[in-house]
Amino acid sequence: MVNINEIARLAGVSRTTVSRALNQSGYVSEKARKKITKVIEETGYVPSEQAKSLRLQRTKVIGVVLPKISTETLGRIVEGIDEILSASGYQILLANSSLNKEKEIAQLKLLESRRVDGIILAATNREETLMQTIRELRVPLIAVGQDLPEVSSVIYDDFNAAKTIMKKMISKGYRRIGFIGVEETDQAVGQFRKQAYLDVMNEENIEIQEGWMQQADFNIQSGEASMEAMLQVCSTRPEAVFAVTDRLAVGAMQTIRKRGLRVPEEIGIAGIGASEISRYVTPPLTTIDYQYEEAGRESARLLLEQLESGKKSVKKSVMNYGLLERDSLI
Repeated sequence: MVNINEIARLAGVSRTTVSRALNQSGYVSEKARKKITKVIEETGYVPSEQAKSLRLQRTKVIGVVLPKISTETLGRIVEGIDEILSASGYQILLANSSLNKEKEIAQLKLLESRRVDGIILAATNREETLMQTIRELRVPLIAVGQDLPEVSSVIYDDFNAAKTIMKKMISKGYRRIGFIGVEETDQAVGQFRKQAYLDVMNEENIEIQEGWMQQADFNIQSGEASMEAMLQVCSTRPEAVFAVTDRLAVGAMQTIRKRGLRVPEEIGIAGIGASEISRYVTPPLTTIDYQYEEAGRESARLLLEQLESGKKSVKKSVMNYGLLERDSLI
């Protein structure tokens, strides 16, 4: 039976070099790699598919960079990614950036050094430092959630989805509408959803009073704090609040209750995301469903397309959305 020592002897290289080539770890010259691959194919040391992967320098591993590992939304995206990639024989390697821009860049570089075949990035910003890192990558990258220039991206219709929520509030008779947003370095969530709020308020000739607009982080506690700040500052209490994520909306609901106020009788509220928690809070939250699993599937399809063609391309896929009208608005 042929073993690794025999492969090394026939290829005229060291056992360590063969091990590195087989495990895709450490440096192996192109000349040595070709010799090893030739011997492997001739001796049948590994299955033909593995030999093919070695010849093409494929690892059959895709890196997925997430801003937070624990959120349900991102979990749904990963499920969609894995469904498509696993069917094509790929495994995924998750990396967490912890909503840290420097760590996000570091994770991209680390995944490339681990010789992944491609990367799917759940992006949180479009800053030049990130874009320069992406340009320098030697593997294809697909972005999810942000429309990155020069990169194939799977994006949500954030502006129109937020406008749909705002129009629903207006149709129910709400006029004094507060807003809880996030940092505008996040174009999709921070800019587009805020702009939709501003546009609808302007179209309806509603003056935005001081304190009605608050900026938060991506967590329930920040939603609570922003709602508290809104109620403390506002001379005229809002009749409803649009929060740009479900988690912020749920946090706002907590503060409203602590203040002895009722949802939706005294303050209506709506979010975006159709998260699991949005169904089980009391009252259930009016929200937007972005079909995150399908977004994950689409990002995997775009990446496989580039891997199969061997060419980087720029395609934009805009996902559909739906309004889930529940009892948090009256």
